[in-house]
Amino acid sequence: MPAPSDAKLEAILARHAIVTATLNGAPEPELFVALSRELSDLEPVVEAINAYKARDAELAGIESLVSDPATDPDMRALAEDERPAVAAAVERAAASLNLLLLPKDAADEKSAILEIRAGTGGDEAALFAGDLFRMYARYAELKGWRVEVMSESEGTAGGIKELVAEINGRGVFARLKFESGVHRVQRVPATEASGRIHTSAATVAVLPEAEEVDVHVNEADLKIDRMRAQGAGGQHVNKTESAVRITHMPSGIVVFVQDERSQHKNRARAMALLRARLYERERSSKDAARAADRKSQVGSGDRSERIRTYNFPQGRLTDHRINLTLYKLEEVLAGTALDEVVDALTTEHQAELLAAEGAL
Repeated sequence: MPAPSDAKLEAILARHAIVTATLNGAPEPELFVALSRELSDLEPVVEAINAYKARDAELAGIESLVSDPATDPDMRALAEDERPAVAAAVERAAASLNLLLLPKDAADEKSAILEIRAGTGGDEAALFAGDLFRMYARYAELKGWRVEVMSESEGTAGGIKELVAEINGRGVFARLKFESGVHRVQRVPATEASGRIHTSAATVAVLPEAEEVDVHVNEADLKIDRMRAQGAGGQHVNKTESAVRITHMPSGIVVFVQDERSQHKNRARAMALLRARLYERERSSKDAARAADRKSQVGSGDRSERIRTYNFPQGRLTDHRINLTLYKLEEVLAGTALDEVVDALTTEHQAELLAAEGAL
């Protein structure tokens, strides 16, 4: 893919200068925060532009020496020897710059709502869903993110039938957005006396957390029900109506959040979850490359609709979208090797975007 036009690069440098000058002028707090974020996004791009321009100027100097009849023969020979390496450096700098200039997903820097549901496979599917949540929770801990469970329904033999959690931190959605889909597990259940391998599945949905400025929710469109929390919690759960269910009438979206102690906290979390689902719905309708709605994003939980397989007997993880296989199943489930999968998926996505940009 060719390097960006000089006009585009100069426009970015000019914007960087304007943002820097405005910040030095002590703007209002709200503008200061917005421009500070923009500057943090611009700085790596500007650094890449300067690196590319320096390499390009070096190559132009070599080309000038080679083409100038007055150049000393020894100097010309030296320049010709250097030209391939410098030309390759220019290509690498241009490639790095093109990656930074790819269209940004506006939601990439946001926190995320993680939803995990047991699919095909009964109790084993619920146990696997619990394994997946622990994997993401450990990964979040390694990244310094904060995880808060918003709603959880336990399986009859352990694990989870359904769980919704909020993962707070910068860039959470960018790292986890490719986790949405059906995850399949192949292993021998502890209750299987014959040692037969069972296959089960769980669905994962990762939604960008939406702020009030992203999605406007009309209170008149909401039906809010308050009820007793269900599940573990002892006497307190049985005596108080702390759970909150909100139905968004225009879309039919229903969210349910329960907390043992605070109805107000439940309502705030339920509204955050509702905004996330409405925001994702809006994003889906605007971007044909994404799923048309949440159901198509996560599938039905059937074994055949898989994005990834976790094979315990072989210690193998396979991501079917990019034909990636790692024999590091324990490390991935511990969160320590999940970055290898995420990085590979991100690189493939960037390659697809670069190919699309080049076709325009």
